[in-house]
Amino acid sequence: MKKKIDLMVTAFRDGFQSVFGARVATADFLPAVEATVAAGLTHLEVGGGARFQSLYFYCNEDAFDMMDAVRAATGPQANLQTLARGVNVVGLDSQPRDMIKLHAELFKKHGITTIRNFDALNDVNNLIYSGQCIHDAGLKHEVAVTLMALPPGIEGAHTPEFYTQTLRDILDAGIPFDSVVYKDASGTATPSTVRESIRQARELLGADARIVFHTHETAGVSIPCYLAAIEAGANQVDCALAPVSGGTSQPDVISLWHALRGSEYELGIDVAKVREAEEIFKECMSEYFVPPEARSVEPLIPFSPMPGGALTANTQMMRDNNILDHYAEVAAAMEEVISRGGYATSVTPVSQFYFQQAFNNVMAGPWKKIAEGYGKMVLGYFGKTPTDPDPEIIQLASQQLKLEPTSENPVDLNDKDPTKGRGAAVKALEAEGLPITDENVFIAATCKEKGIAFLKGEARQMIRKKKPRQAEKGSQSYVVTIDGSPYTVEIGEDATIVNGRTYSVEVQPADAAEAGSRAGDRTPSSQPGKAAAGKGGSTEVKAPLPGTVLRISAKAGDKVSEGDALLVLESMKMETAVAAPSDGTVDEISVAVGDQVSADQKLAVIRS
Repeated sequence: MKKKIDLMVTAFRDGFQSVFGARVATADFLPAVEATVAAGLTHLEVGGGARFQSLYFYCNEDAFDMMDAVRAATGPQANLQTLARGVNVVGLDSQPRDMIKLHAELFKKHGITTIRNFDALNDVNNLIYSGQCIHDAGLKHEVAVTLMALPPGIEGAHTPEFYTQTLRDILDAGIPFDSVVYKDASGTATPSTVRESIRQARELLGADARIVFHTHETAGVSIPCYLAAIEAGANQVDCALAPVSGGTSQPDVISLWHALRGSEYELGIDVAKVREAEEIFKECMSEYFVPPEARSVEPLIPFSPMPGGALTANTQMMRDNNILDHYAEVAAAMEEVISRGGYATSVTPVSQFYFQQAFNNVMAGPWKKIAEGYGKMVLGYFGKTPTDPDPEIIQLASQQLKLEPTSENPVDLNDKDPTKGRGAAVKALEAEGLPITDENVFIAATCKEKGIAFLKGEARQMIRKKKPRQAEKGSQSYVVTIDGSPYTVEIGEDATIVNGRTYSVEVQPADAAEAGSRAGDRTPSSQPGKAAAGKGGSTEVKAPLPGTVLRISAKAGDKVSEGDALLVLESMKMETAVAAPSDGTVDEISVAVGDQVSADQKLAVIRS
């Protein structure tokens, strides 16, 4: 008699995040959900994590509507699971108690069965209240221990003994749970570490406990890790379905089925029906642009552990902003960022903190600009890191962010923060004349300006598909491949569309451009972020980097002083304030909220 190993299909959450940066429209994948359930796979990960914010940020959809639609497609018996980030719930920033409680209640209301709940720092204090809320809402609580391998040559935490102590702390805290998952978002934990960690967990929890293991194929060792976990006593593992399996995602269901053939274990699936479901899923996703890095095993990932979902999301953002050529430098810079930051696990939001700090170290110079999230982490505002961060980095973060280190519970800090929670969210909704519902309050609290923009009907769909938007009559279409990455380009008279995004581009023959330059017809642009002198004592304020206009705090006619904030750009999930270069009057604001801007693009004009 073979032992059956249970599966959760991650295709519709982690698969989407790992391959498409979570930017997938609900209507496009529902037929695949129905086919998956028809194939007998009824435990599905369908939301939470990046698949909450991304719907408002990029898909112009409501995540609660998405959950309702998936529940309708699966029927009442399916186990629908979402992902929560402890006290951050489904945001990049941590939340107060009222939002943590509301998260659990709303996800229960909208058809969810189970919530997997993790803390990137493995700080069990961040799991106590969030776990209790999940349990009290009538949901199954899957509590997580987060794993990764430290880059070679670095030691500290992230051993089987460290993970077992984390599990002991969960038990000692009395957190109610239905299962325990060992979650490796970067796919870097070694099979030997996985085997010993699961063995110790089984010994500690006993024969009846439900133990789950989760990893990614990014480093190429997912199947050996799954076999190690299964042999050590795991009841369940997570797999995806083609076309979002392998590479930065989980291994395919069929790959694991094949790996277990001839062993004492089985998945108990009808592989022919799974193949049928995958063909339907491939058709559903056939128009989506798949970045090449999503399909690859990256042997260097153990040196810069980055979750599959973060890897493709970050490379896509860099691709969008025409700075993908810096990716290798940023990835290499992560090693120092991790080693000096306290060894928190590279999983959201910490994986993004690591990448943002590495990005800043490359683009602005080593430690010249502390990313807000990374700085707050080393200062203790997200909880206690596994080891103490480098004192020099703590000092730099404190100086640049103007914050003192803290050991106070993040939830207590958030409860006292007037900019967070129900009160702040209701105030933001009332200011825009929007309905005060629990769903709207939660959207405003976790998605802030972008959530409000969605509720006002001002959100834009930024899903990356192979087919571009319709260009104007007379346009010419091309597919341009650069370093193996295809770009669909339509060139019209007034605009150029690249992979569905519109840019203002001037195209002229090279000899004409050279002649114009020789004749002095073209003025060299200023350096990004520099102010360029204009006519009549006016100064152009230019974008210091590519990004999206998130907020505008000044308008034409305003008197400003040097250093006053004019607007805020968002790039690589970071906010960058653009300040007035001198005293004067705002003559012009040249962009609007939501506009995509390139480096050195004119943002405003100041008249002295």
